[in-house]
Amino acid sequence: MPDPQLVRRRLVAQGLVTRPFATPHDVVAHLGAMQGQDLPGVMASIALRLEPEGDPERTTGGHGEAGRLHPGIRRVVEAFDDGSIVRGYPMRGTVFAVAAEDLRWMTELCAGGPVRAQIARRSALGLDDDQVTRARGILENAAAGAPRGIARPELFALWERAGLAPAGGRGYHLLSHLIATGVAVYGPWTGTANAVVLAETWLPAGTSIAERFGGDADAAVVELLRRFLTSHGPATVRDVAWWTKLPLTRIRRALVVIEGELEHDGAEPDVRRYERPGLAAEVAAAGGAVDDLHLLPGFDEIVLGQPDRMALLPEEHHARLLPGNNGIFLRPILRRGRIVGIWSRAGRPGCRMLELSGFAPLPAVAERDAARAFARFPFATP
Repeated sequence: MPDPQLVRRRLVAQGLVTRPFATPHDVVAHLGAMQGQDLPGVMASIALRLEPEGDPERTTGGHGEAGRLHPGIRRVVEAFDDGSIVRGYPMRGTVFAVAAEDLRWMTELCAGGPVRAQIARRSALGLDDDQVTRARGILENAAAGAPRGIARPELFALWERAGLAPAGGRGYHLLSHLIATGVAVYGPWTGTANAVVLAETWLPAGTSIAERFGGDADAAVVELLRRFLTSHGPATVRDVAWWTKLPLTRIRRALVVIEGELEHDGAEPDVRRYERPGLAAEVAAAGGAVDDLHLLPGFDEIVLGQPDRMALLPEEHHARLLPGNNGIFLRPILRRGRIVGIWSRAGRPGCRMLELSGFAPLPAVAERDAARAFARFPFATP
């Protein structure tokens, strides 16, 4: 059942209402990890949480069509280029945008299960351990000679020439495995994607569980739990277990350490929603802004950060957000704490138009607000 009050609190907790973050690194570090398989989408999600800067129209940024970028996207590109944020596979077998100093320990903590599942499916792709080892050697040799990394198509071409046949999902399997096992990472911006770089040279030193937490994996669980509840809350320990795929027993044990730092609604333990202290006051201070209309990317954390999407929209409209239940989320229109429709961008570069599809007819004021949001939306592509 939709719960606009809950959604309003999460909008403030995630920074979509107040936009409090000075840098893309601050956004990603606060949220812990942001689902990033839709690269233009996660770049927009980061930019939408940044403190506003300058003219919302596109400006010179050094990449893209004629070197023009939305100011927020330019800042995200700079963060990829300076190494402060990266993309990897820290959990759930899914690519996330993560602060560079967090990727190694989060991956060590959470990626074991997905890696084992991936290995179990390897033979179905016609791959074996020897081919994975060969792919790793080719990647390491190529990246060692390219400090700013190698583009994925170039890497796949090298694997093709070596007889590794990356088509049919094999290239994706090889690369995602090498990232999830700590060999590589998606780093600098190429103009259309992230280059592949070696984790050893690109990620900050001292960021493994052994180095950052003195080898105490339980302390790493505590940090990940704290990060999630203070950024995604109000949320339950079961939400955290769903998000990380860590055992619920480990999360409950970690909660004992930090429960006193948090506020909660007093419900029974497993359904008790925790949030950062003072969140209610932040929501009150935001006033009417909590009901503003937002045009969001399809994979934004406000939609994918918790399993209870029915808090955002009635069940009968869920298929509009996720057609065919195939994992591809359309772009939602969020207004007054609810998803009220879907939006898209039509036309060609230089002649783009907003298309709105409300679950019910949108009022004229909502259409005007949507037009303004579209005009300042941080698109990563022209």
